[in-house]
Amino acid sequence: MADILVLTFSILLLIFSPMIIGTLVLGWQKKIKVKHNESGIQKNCFVGYSWTYFFFGFFVPIFRGEISIGVFHLIFSLVTFGLFQLIMPFLYNKQYSTRLLNSSWSLNDSEERNAIARLKIGIATE
Repeated sequence: MADILVLTFSILLLIFSPMIIGTLVLGWQKKIKVKHNESGIQKNCFVGYSWTYFFFGFFVPIFRGEISIGVFHLIFSLVTFGLFQLIMPFLYNKQYSTRLLNSSWSLNDSEERNAIARLKIGIATE
């Protein structure tokens, strides 16, 4: 019985180790409000390890309105036999936020959250 318990624990640890490492390295996923400079529309960008991408994969970019990015992620996941799916949760939130901020969106949250976003995304402060 103890062998089965150890084996089960080992398998669970192996499965969830990317999430544990990602959270330790990048921190929890945080939601940051952004505002479109021209239209005033508000939405959220995210920083930190993407738990949603870990669980839902290429559907995350599609649900966030980046259909072509989602299709590319699906193709890359198929070509790499799922390895891409394990790497992207570490990268996706930063890439998504950077794309938003490079296309007429600006940070529009509390100064504390904006500072976190600047630090995680790598925006130089003046």
